[in-house]
Amino acid sequence: MLKTSLIFICLISSSWISAEDFEDRDPLQQLNRKVYELNFEILDPALIKPIATLYDRLTPRPVRIGINNFFSNLDEIPNAVNSLLQGKIGQAANDTGRFIVNSVFGLGGVFDIATDAGMQPSQGEDFGQTLAVWGVSEGPYLMLPFLGPSTLRDAPSNVLDSFLDPFAYNDNYGMRAGIKAIDIVALRAELLGIDDVMSGDKYIFVRDVYLQNREYVIADGAIEDDFDDLEDY
Repeated sequence: MLKTSLIFICLISSSWISAEDFEDRDPLQQLNRKVYELNFEILDPALIKPIATLYDRLTPRPVRIGINNFFSNLDEIPNAVNSLLQGKIGQAANDTGRFIVNSVFGLGGVFDIATDAGMQPSQGEDFGQTLAVWGVSEGPYLMLPFLGPSTLRDAPSNVLDSFLDPFAYNDNYGMRAGIKAIDIVALRAELLGIDDVMSGDKYIFVRDVYLQNREYVIADGAIEDDFDDLEDY
């Protein structure tokens, strides 16, 4: 979920957040704020961000792109499985095809051959989205230690989706931990400008963007916004 928590802040600017009030979906705010401080005000500036900054400075951009492609390719496995569980047969086939093509012809996913071949990536699916499609209510908003923003419904997603990670079955714990660390650092390096889009009460900003982004991805982008009336101008 940490990966998701960083992605949504980068992709959605503060101006996109609607006026909807998410306070009633955050009954555990007092506890959540303490966990937020641990994640975003202690661990990130003291550990993750400095390492990511060093990685960004020392690693050539083509290498960083290849690393990001590699991990994105691994994400196609849970994408495909969750798409299938949600009844999105075409998307599941596309995600599976992307994984096969990039794994075989893209040196394990380092090169995104599938996109060049016309197989466009989906927005991504996880088990939290699958539960939402199955009608499971989201429950209260949660800020999880080390993992970031979530909800009671989304919290099990990381655990269940982790069973679809091929490296989870590697007996070498050091290798598994190292690969996960590289994934987190590589993503954080891509989002070093994250602080520039956060405004006001940062806890509220993170919470509201997370909840709104989840609504967006669960609905596959089919949500109403306040900007349709501006199309004629």
